[in-house]
Amino acid sequence: MKQGDIQITAAFDSGNIEVLSVKGATAELAIRKDKHSDFFQWFHFRVSGAAGRELVLKLTGLASAAYPAGWPDYRACVSEDRDWWGRADTTWNKAKDGGTLTIRYTPASDIAWFAYFAPYSIERHHDLVAQSAACDGVSYRCLGSSLDGQPIDCLEMGEGTVQVWLYARQHPGESMAEWWMEGALECLTDPADPVGRVLRGKCRLHVVPNANPDGSCRGHLRTNAKGVNLNREWHEPSAKRSPEVLALRNAMDATGVDFAMDVHGDEAIPAVFLAGFDGIPSWTDEQGAKFTRYRQILERRTPDFQTALGYPRSAPGKANLTMSTNQIAERFGACAMTLEMPFKDNRDLPDPDQGWSPERSKLLGRECMAALVEWLDGA
Repeated sequence: MKQGDIQITAAFDSGNIEVLSVKGATAELAIRKDKHSDFFQWFHFRVSGAAGRELVLKLTGLASAAYPAGWPDYRACVSEDRDWWGRADTTWNKAKDGGTLTIRYTPASDIAWFAYFAPYSIERHHDLVAQSAACDGVSYRCLGSSLDGQPIDCLEMGEGTVQVWLYARQHPGESMAEWWMEGALECLTDPADPVGRVLRGKCRLHVVPNANPDGSCRGHLRTNAKGVNLNREWHEPSAKRSPEVLALRNAMDATGVDFAMDVHGDEAIPAVFLAGFDGIPSWTDEQGAKFTRYRQILERRTPDFQTALGYPRSAPGKANLTMSTNQIAERFGACAMTLEMPFKDNRDLPDPDQGWSPERSKLLGRECMAALVEWLDGA
């Protein structure tokens, strides 16, 4: 009996794909750009009618994606139960059809889900917020609203004087950042976890798991509902363009900031690394030493973190103050940093089944909190 064509849809939370053609189990696809923007790289779609068939999914036109250096050695994420995400055989051909990523996978069940990285749904986000807010000693506040009217959720805890801000998903397609948040919050809200107990005693913690819920729902890579890159709005955020950043920065102004971590993912670099605030106008060696010490602690604590790969340092006085880490370090004299995790695998500790994964992101969240405990001991 002849099998029909597979069916492909992205009509769901964080979905993104355009179907150009389908023939049997082979499809030609394209990624939709962020609204009002030229950024594109995130994809997330469902294939049905697929059981036992080798799927050949060709994503075309990708040489002009936001980060074409992200495609070599990349393998697409795939799941049949939307719980465990593995990696599919994936090849990159820069010269074919404007740059083609070909995904091959044979599912055992009739439905398979593919994504640039394991998605973190808005429903899971609301579960995370509700479950965390119900924990003893945790309070919730809405910092403001997004352009689409979604809440900018903030969870607060701790009785200490050190003001700690943790925030993620300014770039919504970097979903590993909210998996990291889930791991950090599990640590911080667990009454039996010694790391969480110490941090709640020494710090006042402000945790924003998703700073760009509109982009997350819309299936954007890097921007909000107006196509604005939120991590280039921190110098002069506005209610019309970037209310998400305005709400977050206003809340920080009210509390002050001693330690801040902005959690992201990097498309091209196959490693976990930190970026600091080199080049801010008010730079001091003492402030820089605080960042260096935290980075050294984290490198010693977990083999998933390294310092050999990363971004180039800004020259003195040349820091981009529209970026949150630089703005916060300059504005508050804080030890601020950007944490980057890979979309690919971790080069130093590869996992052929999952590559970098939600599970490793969550574990890293706790390790970062444990490193903060040690950092505070020497502060």
